[in-house]
Amino acid sequence: MASAFVVGDQFKVRVTELLEETDSSLPEGLRQKLSVIVEKTGQTTLPFSIARQLKKYLTGQGHPFYLHELLEDSSLHLPEIVKAPRNPELVARLDLIKARLANEEYNKMTRNVNNQEMNRNGTLADFGREVRSAKAVVVTVFNFLVTIVATFACSYMGSQYLFTETPARVVSAVIATSVVGLAELFVLVRTMEGELGEP
Repeated sequence: MASAFVVGDQFKVRVTELLEETDSSLPEGLRQKLSVIVEKTGQTTLPFSIARQLKKYLTGQGHPFYLHELLEDSSLHLPEIVKAPRNPELVARLDLIKARLANEEYNKMTRNVNNQEMNRNGTLADFGREVRSAKAVVVTVFNFLVTIVATFACSYMGSQYLFTETPARVVSAVIATSVVGLAELFVLVRTMEGELGEP
């Protein structure tokens, strides 16, 4: 906070004139303080208390110039603010809190990133689902083929009790295999539709 003025040349000239007046009734204490300020070289400061005394004297004596005229080329003296050193414990705690907040922010940004990612096309879990799906399709097709072959074999072997000729046995086996194959194909299509329709 400002507590003094940095006086300019105009102040020094006017106050020197005031001090040189022999008939002035300037108090001795104020005269000494002002003469010390005027005689200083370089940056000279005028404390507010002396400025108040000077203003009181000028208004009381009816001088033709005012204090603000004296201080026209002056400026406020603002002392440098000295910062107290920071507490090392506080600095350490603040650094710890900053690191914790940065870690939480990082975890929030990376929580949906899977570290088991195999490549850009998907994760290992996706690959496992695709393998299981392909395995199910292969098993289903193999089951379909085994069912058709077994139906043909059973029909061919069982028709020997009805037909004695081979062409009749083959035709009856083909008819039975076609009926079972169509039924199996219907069930297969319905199953595949259900798997593909799942979200």
